[in-house]
Amino acid sequence: MMAWPCSWCPVLFVTSYLAILSTHINAGVSDNFKTVDAHLSIPEGLPRLQDTDSVLSETGRHPSIPVTAKFKDPNLHPEHYPYYFTHHPEEAAVCRQDDDCLHKDALDKRACWGYEVGCYRQNLTAYPHCFKHNPGWARSIEAQQDIFWNQTDFGYLKNMREGHTQLCIPKTQQSTSLDCSPQMHFCRARNLVFNLTQLHPHSTYQRYKALASGYVSGDCSMNHDILEQYSQHKGDLQSWVKELGNISEISTGTREKLQSQCDVVLDKPTFLMKLDAGVNMYHHFCDFVNLYLSQVYNQSYSSDIYIIMWDTSGMFYGDFFSETWQAFSDHPIIPLRDMAGKTVCLQDGVFSTLPRMPRGFFYNMPMVPDCSGSSFMRAFSQHVVHRLGIIQHGPVRDKLRITFLDRNSSFRNVINQKELIDELKKNTGYDVKVVVYNLKELTFVQQLKITHNSDIFISMHGAGLTHLLFLPDWAVIFELSNCEDERCYLDLARLRGVHYTTWQKQHLLQKHNEAPHPSLGTPHAKFCDYSFNKEEFVRLVDEAAQHVRSHPKFIPKNIHDEL
Repeated sequence: MMAWPCSWCPVLFVTSYLAILSTHINAGVSDNFKTVDAHLSIPEGLPRLQDTDSVLSETGRHPSIPVTAKFKDPNLHPEHYPYYFTHHPEEAAVCRQDDDCLHKDALDKRACWGYEVGCYRQNLTAYPHCFKHNPGWARSIEAQQDIFWNQTDFGYLKNMREGHTQLCIPKTQQSTSLDCSPQMHFCRARNLVFNLTQLHPHSTYQRYKALASGYVSGDCSMNHDILEQYSQHKGDLQSWVKELGNISEISTGTREKLQSQCDVVLDKPTFLMKLDAGVNMYHHFCDFVNLYLSQVYNQSYSSDIYIIMWDTSGMFYGDFFSETWQAFSDHPIIPLRDMAGKTVCLQDGVFSTLPRMPRGFFYNMPMVPDCSGSSFMRAFSQHVVHRLGIIQHGPVRDKLRITFLDRNSSFRNVINQKELIDELKKNTGYDVKVVVYNLKELTFVQQLKITHNSDIFISMHGAGLTHLLFLPDWAVIFELSNCEDERCYLDLARLRGVHYTTWQKQHLLQKHNEAPHPSLGTPHAKFCDYSFNKEEFVRLVDEAAQHVRSHPKFIPKNIHDEL
């Protein structure tokens, strides 16, 4: 596993915190769950709570749905169907009248995540937990929970949605439209034309080169005042301003006339993305998290979609985690450069939220301290695990499954690893496994199967700890040494809602093979190997085991359950 310097991990921006504090410090619990004011324009398609019973006939059937209609299963995690039916009442009605629908128990639950119009705190089944009140952040622990929910959970979507507006207004029902969230972090487009005839990928090393004026066009009227307000974030991985802020207005009248000028028509729903580093799990999963965020935002979970990687360069993109795309699309990822020289019509497109947005989701995310448990991140984990066919075989009675990740890399190896493992194996209640997460040894899906079936996951500081996103709810992540980067994986564990522990007694560890930092030229905690006191190591693992066994969701399966 390649590990990048931890300066790449989430950065705590004081100015971002102050901006959020000014919004939330005096907010009560109920203030964060008011519905959107009536004067706000909510573009068509954004989720609202609806009462499906009010449109059913006396026979219990939906009047606009044929009796022969069959439910098309979106292949969601079982816990997600109640939310799906809330957002898609017509699908709920089809399921209700289809004898073959397997999800009738999820009907009529009126479940919501909290970001929908008409969803209130009392409708939510889960909310972040704050284990200590921090007066510097909020006037009460309840207000502190609300801040965390708005920063890291579905409240983030709620705040984006409330500023969502049309930037390019369609002239007819069949012409172009473009609507975006504030700062164009997320956009949706219909019938947009990209002229890529002058795109020459092999002549540039710029992955995110903006298309010249006139090379993006549509039959709509641009709202330039709103565009100016929404164009403050212009970084390549921060917004879609460079790509969509310069649309040329054309007149075509109908979709057919618009598409007649195109060499390629993308006739399936299409998600466009600008990707972070595909060779580093921490950074690449910023991409996958934001893709899922965009799907939830758009309330579209079909895997019969195209995903286009916005890459205007001729450079190779290394993707160590490419199997993860299977959780989102049935089709291969399409680099934009593959359509160079053509005019492309985008019939139904979503421009995904981006991996390095200021105060973004996952990366650059400010987080109130002493709180944990984002329902969104748990839903993301469930979605990926379900779609990739990964099954939980535990908890196992009388055995705790411990996985020790051997970095097997240039730095941060554990010199006395065998001694530590042998000591752990003396406990008959532990099933200890040492793994090397190398694609030559294990596919990424095979790695996730091991991770998801671990009760305690142990590793040195490094991107491999991103696996914690896929641990079961009761698990503990043990960062053997954080190498003086205290927040990176602690905060990621808080996001996912799993318990985190790390080495505290620095006098009981030793550094070996110290090398200078490549930039600073001086010794650094990330550029050496380590050895650890075996008694202290076992004590920390035993402490983690106690937490696992006391977790309310740690309910061991019987052999008959497994059968």
